[in-house]
Amino acid sequence: MIKQPNSAHCFVCGLNNALGLRLSFYELSDTEVTACYTPPDDYEGYPGVLHGGIVAALLDEVGSRAGMIGAPGHFMVTAHLDVKYRRPTPIGRPLTLYGRLVKRSGRRAVAAAELRLPDGGVSASADLMLADLPADTLPPGDLETLGWRVYPDGDTPA
Repeated sequence: MIKQPNSAHCFVCGLNNALGLRLSFYELSDTEVTACYTPPDDYEGYPGVLHGGIVAALLDEVGSRAGMIGAPGHFMVTAHLDVKYRRPTPIGRPLTLYGRLVKRSGRRAVAAAELRLPDGGVSASADLMLADLPADTLPPGDLETLGWRVYPDGDTPA
């Protein structure tokens, strides 16, 4: 597996974001990416159940990460996210996220995402339409200076 970069402050992958999820993503193939996450009580919706907004954020991130496979500086934003909530997603249990690049065409891509439970069942899935992030959107400077790089597992940005 190839580890993708993390940022310092992103809500989902930011290693210095005290309120964030701090996930790391790994490329499984030239079209698939994965991450593992055990949600804490802080992100509970109903008792014992992960908040649906956090579920959507997880699916959004793993789907957009599929559009970045093999090109860690190629940022794509979500133009459309269609989430299907299939089963309640439990708090405190290990979850596996999967993202798959379905199609790339010019500045756009289509991806699919799943949030899987420990028994392999799917608690939620999503279809995403992605678009290239306009080049002038990022602040000036190289990405590593901005905190975007591959950090060894267990390491955090300074």
